[in-house]
Amino acid sequence: MMFDLTNKIAIVTGGANGIGKGIVKTLAKAGAKVMICDIDKEAGEETAKAVGGEFFNLDVTNKSNAEKVVQDILTKYERIDILAANTGIYPEVSIEDMEEDWDKVQSINLKGIFFVIKPVLKAMKEQNYGRVILTSSITGDITGYPGGAFYGATKAAILGFMRSAALEYAKYGVTINAVQPGMIATEGLKKQLGVLSDKGAEVVPMKRLGEPEDIGVAICFFASEEVKYITGQSLVIDGGQVLPETPDVIL
Repeated sequence: MMFDLTNKIAIVTGGANGIGKGIVKTLAKAGAKVMICDIDKEAGEETAKAVGGEFFNLDVTNKSNAEKVVQDILTKYERIDILAANTGIYPEVSIEDMEEDWDKVQSINLKGIFFVIKPVLKAMKEQNYGRVILTSSITGDITGYPGGAFYGATKAAILGFMRSAALEYAKYGVTINAVQPGMIATEGLKKQLGVLSDKGAEVVPMKRLGEPEDIGVAICFFASEEVKYITGQSLVIDGGQVLPETPDVIL
């Protein structure tokens, strides 16, 4: 069977809720042993129990914490095959009101990826195999919205990081790719947009919001052994949201 991840050791950061939880479920369904790494202990342990995985308390902004979590996993399993670096936040703040929010979002969305990916890539280099998938967004690289300038900046930056990192590790059997979700029906989206989340589907040609598992399927694709000749690439998963030239084109 293609895309069989049986016995693969996978780390999912931000795996307790939302898109991360969808990634965890899909990887586990494909046979991977999933390490759910998140700051939300209660939800993380619940998710881990549901898929037969393990929970690790991780604050991605804490370098020593990230290094310890990675080392603990390596000590127990002796390898890490897959990293889905998914942790991120997306508050809406106007540019004129933006102060400490800038540093907070940069710290979680960018520095947080670096703190986790560095020790993981070192291990993958030594084992001459690895699959790294970063969660970016259509926001920043393709689209934007008022209040999303600093969120979009981090998500575009993730793709810049990915391309150069992919070049550094290509000769070691490590691929580094990204997914770019559109509007995904998570609890976070519903909390942020309220009733507007129900209307979000109107601007999507498929007339529905995406599901967290839709992102998980793309992660499984990039995480598979078969997809060994794709690196430094990103995949948009948005139900066609970015395709119309104008809103009037949407059918």
